[in-house]
Amino acid sequence: MRRAFLALLLLAPIAPAPHAQNPASDQQPYTLRTESNVVLLPTQVQTRKGDILYGLKPEQFIVEDNGVPQTVHLDEDTDSLGLSLVVAVQCSRSAVMEYAKLQGLGTMIDGIAGGAPREVALVSYGAEPTLLGDFSSDPDKLRVALNDLQPCDDTAAATLDAVAYSTSLLEGRNNHYRHAILLISEPRDHGSKVKPSKVIADLGRTNTVVDSVAFSPGRNEMVNDLKYGGGSGPLGLLVMAVNAVKKNAAKELASLSGGEYQTFTSQKSFDNSLHELSNHIHNYYLLSFQPHTDTAPGLHSLRVKIPDYPDARIRTRESYWSGTLDPPPEP
Repeated sequence: MRRAFLALLLLAPIAPAPHAQNPASDQQPYTLRTESNVVLLPTQVQTRKGDILYGLKPEQFIVEDNGVPQTVHLDEDTDSLGLSLVVAVQCSRSAVMEYAKLQGLGTMIDGIAGGAPREVALVSYGAEPTLLGDFSSDPDKLRVALNDLQPCDDTAAATLDAVAYSTSLLEGRNNHYRHAILLISEPRDHGSKVKPSKVIADLGRTNTVVDSVAFSPGRNEMVNDLKYGGGSGPLGLLVMAVNAVKKNAAKELASLSGGEYQTFTSQKSFDNSLHELSNHIHNYYLLSFQPHTDTAPGLHSLRVKIPDYPDARIRTRESYWSGTLDPPPEP
């Protein structure tokens, strides 16, 4: 069975230093290639009826970077690779009505991580992000941090600022672990100072996945997925992505980075959302490719196809950021 352990879980660039908190994990073989410019695509494949398709081989996948087919690598048995996870929870605005539904979050984080080594940090945010608990593999420390998670009296919900802060925390980790953010928030951003283009670029540059579980979604909320057309180029793709993020930050950051987007209106639906997310992340293929050295800098569109299963439902990462070029100023 070929599958990869991820949905919220793209692997960050792998550093050479060992992880001090879990020496045993450093002795396990790592199957993932370590080039810093490898693009990773956690990919879930389902039939039209929703059944998971297992056992696919690398040669059955076609991965296109801006429409150009790439040489695909499929990594197996990534369960030994650890997870660096930031849980970012909105405390402001309508969050005051949602906190009672978040009971059991600590237990559900265990389900998301599975049996792999993990370290978890907890961030709360309204107008500004606050680190309630630094990275730790100790479940007791996570429980203490979760006890400090309380609603705040704030009119802002700076989701993009919180994601940017969480990404910077992950970028500072010096280990072999995957990088992921679990975002619990309203769909829209309210009051961030950071530009959406910078957040999009940083997520793509650091191979960080955002999985979003949103509360209080609008009844008529309809945000279309990004559809990348030919000829729009890296700048045009970035403009489209920025506009989509402004409409629904939680959903589009998940789509762009390869994560999932769920919503909830009750404690039961919150539990079900995280349970569904946990189930999905254990049934993913981890595809990867190495862009050519002359790849144009900027935002690139990604597409995965399986010719043997033309009717398959494929969920994967939609884009990545190439090069060190800073995103252009936004209007």
